Amino acid sequence: MMIFKRSIPRRTFLRGAGACVALPMLDAMSPALAAAGDKATLPKRFSIVYTPNGVNMKHWLPSETGKDFVLPQTMEPLAPYRDQMLVLSGMNNSAGDALPGEGESAPHERAGGVFLTGVHPLREGHVGTSIDQIIARELGQYTQLASLELGLHNTDVVGSCEKGWSCAYRMTLSWRSPTTPLPIEYRPRAVFERLFGDSNSTDPALRLARIQKEQSILDSITDATNRMMKKVGVEDKSRLSEYLEGMRDVERRIQLAEQQSSREIPSFERPAGIPSEFADHLKLMFDLQVLAFQTDMTRMITFMTGPEQSNRTYEEIGIPDVHHSLSHHRNDPVFLEKIARIDLYHAQLFTYYLEKLRATQDIEGNLLDNMIVMYGSAISDGNEHLLQDLPIALIGGGSGQLKGGKHIRYPAETPISNLYLTIMDKLGVEEGKFGDSTGKVNLLNVS
Repeated sequence: MMIFKRSIPRRTFLRGAGACVALPMLDAMSPALAAAGDKATLPKRFSIVYTPNGVNMKHWLPSETGKDFVLPQTMEPLAPYRDQMLVLSGMNNSAGDALPGEGESAPHERAGGVFLTGVHPLREGHVGTSIDQIIARELGQYTQLASLELGLHNTDVVGSCEKGWSCAYRMTLSWRSPTTPLPIEYRPRAVFERLFGDSNSTDPALRLARIQKEQSILDSITDATNRMMKKVGVEDKSRLSEYLEGMRDVERRIQLAEQQSSREIPSFERPAGIPSEFADHLKLMFDLQVLAFQTDMTRMITFMTGPEQSNRTYEEIGIPDVHHSLSHHRNDPVFLEKIARIDLYHAQLFTYYLEKLRATQDIEGNLLDNMIVMYGSAISDGNEHLLQDLPIALIGGGSGQLKGGKHIRYPAETPISNLYLTIMDKLGVEEGKFGDSTGKVNLLNVS
């Protein structure tokens, strides 16, 4: 049986009652992909992973520039990805600095509002379209979901926050338009259903019934899976089985979290399935992002590990203090040491995501090879709420567009909007101007 000559379209789904599961990259798709052109064969992806409240810059920023830089304490967990990593310093978001008459009010609101827009936010909720949404307009033409906006915090808080400033600036980084913030989704169940629930189903009660019976989405696509297995070769069978088992594991962990939080599921909108531990919640959301990229459901994801002015505590690493309070360290060495430990913990958890991306096969190479991951914060020093010399790193091959292994220090006051303009160019998104940009940056610079 000449099954290796069969061509399975990349947009093939396994459908069942209330489920629509996209396939990962399979060898059987290669003929179809080869005929589809470069945009299909080498998808470009952008992932933003955000940490709030700034960092301890002493332990983040390498002293040396170029290829021979030494990774500081906070960056040490990223050593396995050094060859695909660019540490960038000198980037600033001065467009978010307080204007005359604003005083020092709402520094976290201003930081969150300006970070992905490069536009000074106005008190009532008016800023600029964020880079992720500009990219989503272009890359979303090739995917089922234009973008995902994810996080770990509840965004039920609306209205005004500090000094009457819009709470949206703290709770999200994504703006579809200057006046339209996009709320993040923090519930793993909701993300899972958005990715794998059948959006064409006219009966959402099917989903709720399955959830209440603790049935897997995979149970509803058994027949479709068996038919697909007959169409593909031995390696694809193994690859598909591994993918479905990984998906089942994610779903199982969501169900376990639901069981731990409540046995009652009053409506489909409520089954959050949120793990009680920060690390478990974060890893589950990272797993969902990998699945979204693996199935090419989207090519743009923004992920906030916490909102600006986050009051999370980290008792699991021996720090019961509130993160935001610690960020106002007043140069106290005890506070600074605790911030450095939190930063290190964040970096360690971030490597879980990078490991998953590197281990997941793509059309050519792995997912990390074919995407740009930006890791960083809107604030450098939390004590002074500095928007200058931001902690920013790029990881990934960018589908051959990036060459890592360097620390690049740009001239003081280089707008981070210049970096965004460059990233958009690497992703094939043409924009002559973004935010307060003054031009593109050179990502090959080693000086």
